[in-house]
Amino acid sequence: MKHIKKSAIALVLTVGVGFMSCTKLDEKLNSSLTADQAQAILLKSTDVSVLLQACYDGLQGFQSQDVATSLEENSSDESLVPTRGGDWDDNGVWRVIHAHTWNADHSQVGGVFNSLLGVVFNTTNVLSFSPSASQAAEARFLRAFAMYTVLDLYGQVPYREAGENLLNAPKVLKGADAANFIISELTAIKGSLPAGPSAGGPAYKANKDAADVLLMKMYLNKGAYSNRAAPTFDAADMNAAITIAEGLASKYSISANVWDNYAPSNDVIGKENIFTNQNIGGSRGGNLRAAWYKTNHYNMNKSGWNGFTTLAAVYDKFESTDTRLGVAYPDPAGKWPNPKAVPTTGFLVGQQYDLVSGAALQDRKGAPLSFTRTVALQESGTNLEVTGIRYWRYVVDTKDNNDGQPDNDYVFFRYADVVLMEAEAILRGGTAQGGKTALSLVNSLRAKRGATAATSVVLKNADQNSADAGGVISLLNERQREFHWDGWRRQDQIRFGTFLSANALKPVTDAKYLLFPIPNAALAVNPNLSQNPGY
Repeated sequence: MKHIKKSAIALVLTVGVGFMSCTKLDEKLNSSLTADQAQAILLKSTDVSVLLQACYDGLQGFQSQDVATSLEENSSDESLVPTRGGDWDDNGVWRVIHAHTWNADHSQVGGVFNSLLGVVFNTTNVLSFSPSASQAAEARFLRAFAMYTVLDLYGQVPYREAGENLLNAPKVLKGADAANFIISELTAIKGSLPAGPSAGGPAYKANKDAADVLLMKMYLNKGAYSNRAAPTFDAADMNAAITIAEGLASKYSISANVWDNYAPSNDVIGKENIFTNQNIGGSRGGNLRAAWYKTNHYNMNKSGWNGFTTLAAVYDKFESTDTRLGVAYPDPAGKWPNPKAVPTTGFLVGQQYDLVSGAALQDRKGAPLSFTRTVALQESGTNLEVTGIRYWRYVVDTKDNNDGQPDNDYVFFRYADVVLMEAEAILRGGTAQGGKTALSLVNSLRAKRGATAATSVVLKNADQNSADAGGVISLLNERQREFHWDGWRRQDQIRFGTFLSANALKPVTDAKYLLFPIPNAALAVNPNLSQNPGY
C-alpha cells in the first residue's frame, strides 16, 4: 500500500474504527475506494468467528479505570478520584469529571467516544462477511449495546449500514430516533440469538436474555433520551418492561450471596449474571485488576494506586446487617487466611489489616493506614494517603501475582437489575403482573441481602444524599446499594432527576452536563455531528 493521505486515515479512524489499526498503510485512499476495498485494507481475516471475537474484545475497555466506567461513575455522586499531593493530578482530568466542569477536549470524553464507535464499526463490518444468522444476531446485539452506551453518554450516535462507503460520513441518530432504532434492532434479532445462561449458554456471549435486559433499559430510559432535563415515562413502555421482567423471572432468581456474582469463578457461581465480558486468568481479558488497583493503598493486599474513593453519604445508606456493605469473602485461592476476618468486599473504612498476618497496616510514613470518612477533591497535608472510604466491587483473584489477569468476568447485566427495573416501571405507571408490587419486588431483594423489610417504596427521597428512614425505601437508594460502582449511577441519577444536584464535593451544576460533549476531533471529520448545547 502506498501513500495514504493523513486526512483520509483520520476520517476512517475518527468516525468509527476506534482501536482497529492497519500496518504498512501505504496505498492511496481516494474517492473511488469501495467499501469492500476498504474492508480488505482494514481487515486481515474474513473468518467471521475471528471478527466477531474482536467485537467482544472491544468491550474490554469497560474494565479499565479511565474509560467509560470513569465517565459513568466519577461523574455521579458515588465515586471520585481526589488529587493526593502530586498523585492523581493528571492536569485535573479526574477532578473535573466529579465536579462537572469538563469540556470537549477532555481526553476521557474523546477516548470513550472513539472506542465505543470502534465497536459499532467492527460489528457492522461482521455483517459484510456472510455470517450465520446467529453470528449476525450476536454482532447486531453488540452493536446495539455500544450504540446504547454512546447514546446514553453523548445523546447522538454515528451509524452506517453494512456495505456503505467508508469515505462517506456516517449518518447520526439522536435522542428518541436512536432509542427507537436500538429497540427495533433488539426486537428483530432476539429470536436468532443463542440461549442465555438460564438455558446453559455462557453469560459472556450475546444471548436472548441479555437482549431482553437491554430492551428493559431502553424502555425505562427512552423518555430521558428524549428530554434529559424532564424525562417522561410512557405507560406502554413501562408495561413492555414489566412483561419482559416477568418472562425473565421464570428463568432466574436472586443469589443468596451477591458477591458470588463478582468472584473469580463468577462464570459458574454467579447465578444472577446475564451478560458479562469474559476474562481468563493469565491469558485473556481486559484490565479488571484496576478494580482493586484504582482504590487500594500501596501497602495493602493487593498493592494499589491509592486513588478512587466513595463518599460517606453513600456508605451511610446501608444498614449494618446488609451484606452489600461488605463481607469477609473466603479467598478462593486460599492465599489470604484473613485472621482478623475483615471485609474483603464492599466498603473499606477505618484501620486496614494485612490479610495474611493480620497485622495492622501503616501508610508510607508509618502512620496507621486507617481510611477516613472525609475526603476532598484536592488533598494535601500529612493524611492524604488515607482520606476517603475505599470500595472493592470484585472479589480479588489471588491465584496470580499482582500483575496477572484475573478470572473474574466483568459484569454488565444481573438479574437483580431486572427486579428493580420492574419495580420502577410499576412506580412509573406500569401495570403490575403476577400479583407483584413494587414493594414485594424490593423486599424480595432486600431479604436476600440481609436488609430490613420495607413498609413502602417511593421513587426517591427529597434529599438524594439522605439515608432511608421509617421503613420507607427510596428506589434510587436501593439501586445505589445494589449496583454501587457497577456503572449505572449516572444513568439512574439522570432518569430520577438528581444528577445535577449538589453533593458533598460539588454544587448544583448546569443542565449541559446531562450530556458529555462531542469531541472536537469528531466534529471536524463528520459534518452530520453537532455539538451538544452549552459546549
